[in-house]
Amino acid sequence: MTENDFATIARLLYEDAGIYLADTKATFVYSRLSKRLRTLGLQSFQDYCALVQGGGGASERMTMLASLTTNVTHFFREMHHFDYLRDVLLPPLLAEAKRGGRVRIWSAGCSIGHEPYSIAMTILQVLPNAAEYDIRILASDIDPNVVATGRAGIYAASALESVPTDLRRKWFRPSVGETRGSGPATEMLYEVADPLRDLVAFRELNLNGEWPMRGQFDAIFCRNVTIYFDQPTREKVWKRFTERLLANGVLFIGHSERVTGPALEVVEFSGNTSYRKIR
Repeated sequence: MTENDFATIARLLYEDAGIYLADTKATFVYSRLSKRLRTLGLQSFQDYCALVQGGGGASERMTMLASLTTNVTHFFREMHHFDYLRDVLLPPLLAEAKRGGRVRIWSAGCSIGHEPYSIAMTILQVLPNAAEYDIRILASDIDPNVVATGRAGIYAASALESVPTDLRRKWFRPSVGETRGSGPATEMLYEVADPLRDLVAFRELNLNGEWPMRGQFDAIFCRNVTIYFDQPTREKVWKRFTERLLANGVLFIGHSERVTGPALEVVEFSGNTSYRKIR
């Protein structure tokens, strides 16, 4: 892989998704994409760059994006956010929903669905018949493969280890006849129950592209996503999030992230990597 090959890959990733690759990531890129060259039967990274820049390269560009990002996720990751959601944010929102109001929460960068389904379980803890009201969760990701996995809502038993036992028994059912692996490594597969599905809508969406949603949100979860962006892109996305938050709406971000830039003119830090819109 030459310097020009790396520069081409880095440029395409930035143009497509706002993801920034520093020069120090060259070895990482080589390691991740060498597998794609072998799979495609290509002899060089120059050939690969020609493919992803060509007229028929859109699908492989998406595969390249998926190969160079890491979908590390689990149910109820950073549990303090869900405690805050349950104890502070949801009670007045759900009371308003019972009076005919609407509640909208966005899981931006939802990966394979653990986060939006965790949000749904939290809502159902407070309001078991939430699907009867105008309460919805938008789950979006740029990668169509992880969106499809989330929409299917089928997970290996090991993926459910972080779900509290009572919630696991209530909201997941065995996927009949379905297992993953073989021999001693065989795992049962479980699928999310209908009340969870009814609350969540999965969509493909590029955070650095057009956002087709018209309405605003009571809460936005975007955690450990902007770590892939450079600072100008992060600040642009945070500002766009604040524009989509309702008054007193809350933005939840990852433990290693901090909101900076113009967004701070309208939000204030409210603890535990969450920011509340103040104007």
